[in-house]
Formats: sequence, structure tokens, C-alpha cells
Amino acid sequence: MNNFGTRELDVVVIGAGQAGLSAAYHLQRSGLRPDLDFVLLDHASGPGGAWQYRWPSLTYGKVHGMHALPGMELTGADPDRPSSEVISAYFDSYEQRFDLRVHRPVDVGAVREGDGGRLRVETSEGVYAARALINATGTWDRPFWPRYPGQEAFRGRQLHTVDYPGPAEFADLRVIVVGGGASGTQHLMELAGVAAETFWVTRRPPVFREGPFGEEQGRAAVALVEERVRRGLPPQSVVSVTGLPLNDTVRRARDQGVLDRLPMFDRITEDGVAWDDGRTVEADVILWATGFRAAVDHLAPLRLREPGGGIRVENTRAVRDARVHLVGYGPSASTIGANRAGRAAARSVTRLLAGVPA
Repeated sequence: MNNFGTRELDVVVIGAGQAGLSAAYHLQRSGLRPDLDFVLLDHASGPGGAWQYRWPSLTYGKVHGMHALPGMELTGADPDRPSSEVISAYFDSYEQRFDLRVHRPVDVGAVREGDGGRLRVETSEGVYAARALINATGTWDRPFWPRYPGQEAFRGRQLHTVDYPGPAEFADLRVIVVGGGASGTQHLMELAGVAAETFWVTRRPPVFREGPFGEEQGRAAVALVEERVRRGLPPQSVVSVTGLPLNDTVRRARDQGVLDRLPMFDRITEDGVAWDDGRTVEADVILWATGFRAAVDHLAPLRLREPGGGIRVENTRAVRDARVHLVGYGPSASTIGANRAGRAAARSVTRLLAGVPA
């Protein structure tokens, strides 16, 4: 297709991370052909999804579980190798083995109502007219930056997890890490060895999870996130309801005071942060480990959002438009959840194409 053409096909899949690759695999298994019946678009220049952007010190051995893509296991990975390299190479091999023919780098500007009941998918390589859409754009492109009084006056450096380069750049600096999730604790434990001083600030007291976390507990946690999505509320992360795993490394960090938490500050000053009770902390860096939001702005013309601010989803289908499926969204924003959502979306889409009611 040239840059100015419009091409009709059955399905457009946006995003070639875990959820998108899973969806494409199952579409292919159902008999749809890559580049003929469906197309898989990705805005990154190479394979790996969001994993390719992870900081180098996040080695594969530190990853909190990486569920294999359907049809091909990830075996023999060096735990000391950066996860960005391991998983990018794995995704690359996966795309090649199943001939998924990912189009990249391709940016999707908007998805609109098209002609003849089709969706008009406007991209940097042209326009697609699709009977169905599987959106697998994840969250990495929408880092969440909270706003606090005085933020612009801070004379030090502010950055988000999305730009975290690893601990070396923070040697001998005073660093405030904001955020109570897995990334925040990982940053703190890395920085404790090189920074002059670290401070941990969270809105709520962190909850550490002891003991086994089996299938039953996992289902219960996912159900809590899924309930929000069913109600049309913005999804929370799964870790927000599971708590943080308390392993030996985390225990040591707690014993050493690395994970001593401060409540959320009230304002930012030129030299650090301050609380209304008079307490202050001076810092050279504020690292915002404050999570991400769903990257779905390109779907805005379809008016899928509910009054609560989120997109109401049943299984993977957007309630306001049965042609649109969201995977890697809310309860499926984990590696195992993304796999399952990709399969469910592919099955639902093939039924739609066959004229079978949802």
C-alpha cells in the first residue's frame, strides 16, 4: 500500500507487544492471513514492545515473571542479560517464526467511523478500512506525571520511569523516588548503592505481600481490576490490588531502611520537597515512578469512553462498539493476561467476521 492509498481488509491490530502478538498468532490460527486479511502495526522501530525501552540494569533475572507467547517458549535466557535485549530478541524470533509481517515504524493518528460500516484507521503509511480492530497499544507511551505546587521551580532534575537510565547517573546525588509500585521499589534498591541519599514517597502506605501467590489469588486480583473496567472506570494496575511481593531482596532493603516510606509531600520547592507540617527534604533529583495510563487517544473519535472516564469493556470487547477490542488493557495488562486477551479477542473478531452475534 502506498502512503496515500486506502486498503480494505478484515482486521487491523495496533501494537506488537505481548498482547498484539498473541492476537495476531490466534488470528492466523483461525485462518486469517497476515498482510492479506489482517495487518499488524507497531510504532516502534524494532521488536520488543515496551520491553525494548527498559533500563539496562533491569536484567531478565529481576523481571517479575514473563509468560511465554503462545506457540513458542522462551528458554535458556541469561538472567544477567538486560531484559530489554532478552525479550526483544524473543519477540523478533517469534515474529519471524510465525511470519506475522509487522509493519513498523507506523504511527496511528486516529480511528474513525468509516464508510460501509468499516473503521477508518489513519496511519503514517496510509488509511486502512477495517471490519474490526484489536487495540494493543499498552501504556508505555503515556507516563503519568502528577502535578504539585512549585514543580516548575525545582532546580534539580525531574524524570519519569520511562526515562530512567539506570543507577549510574545518580552517583552521589540525593534522590526522591515517588511511587509505591514495583518500579519505585526497584529504583530505590538500585539507587541505594550509588546515591548519596534516597527518600521514598508514596500516596498510600505500601502493601507487601507475603506467602504464596497462586492461581486463586491471581484470579481474585484480576477480578478487582476487571470490575472497574466493566463499570467504565479508568483501569488500575494489577499490582495495585496484589501488593508488592516480599522476597529476600526486598526484605534486606527494608531491614536496611531503604524502603522506609514518607507520606506524599504537599509541594515542591527550589531545593526539594516540603510538607505542610514544616518538614522538608532537600534533593537533587525527583524520580516519578508514578505509573502509566492507557494509550488510547487515537480511539477518541469513536467516543468509547464512559462518564467515569474509562472505556467499558466486556471480555475484550468495547461495549460502545462491538468492532473494537482492547487487549493489554486493565485486567489483561500483564504478560499472562495479555496472552489470554489476545486469544479471546481473536476468537471474538472471527465470530464477528462470520456474522455470529457477540
